[in-house]
Amino acid sequence: MAVDQTEFRSVLGHFCTGVTVVTGRDGDTLAGFACQSFAALSLDPPLVLFCPARTSRTWPVLAAAGRFAVNVLAEDQQEISAVFGARGEDKFARVGWTPAPSGAPLLDGALTWIDCALEAVHEAGDHYVVIGRVTALGGPSEARPLLFHRGRYAVTEPARDALAAMLPWPRPDDWL
Repeated sequence: MAVDQTEFRSVLGHFCTGVTVVTGRDGDTLAGFACQSFAALSLDPPLVLFCPARTSRTWPVLAAAGRFAVNVLAEDQQEISAVFGARGEDKFARVGWTPAPSGAPLLDGALTWIDCALEAVHEAGDHYVVIGRVTALGGPSEARPLLFHRGRYAVTEPARDALAAMLPWPRPDDWL
């Protein structure tokens, strides 16, 4: 049974994703693209994955570098997501950055970052599945992440704590 691409996209759009920018540096060439297909993969060893399109012009630069950084965008970085989601132009001219330990660009204002060495690449349909071994991590942040849901940017809101509403005391700290 064939799955309609438009319907596939619509249904999967209901899955909320974080927004990242994957960056790399091969010599003097900087590259980066907005990426929603990013995930943690393993704690031991520490691995992450992302999925660039086979038609990506950024992926060959990242592959040649053998190292990359994943910049987790904060809620106020929609414009940066748009810059790195578009083709053309010098994307790094529009945003401040510093080098990660690997040399990959770390974008100013990012929620946090993950620096990686290229571990493996697998062909998967019209994309690649890229696995990176984590070599360094950015610090935590209190800011909220930028999310993408149903074709639009979104941000988190604290969920209602149903358990706390039922308890007569402020928090169930005595359970520990």
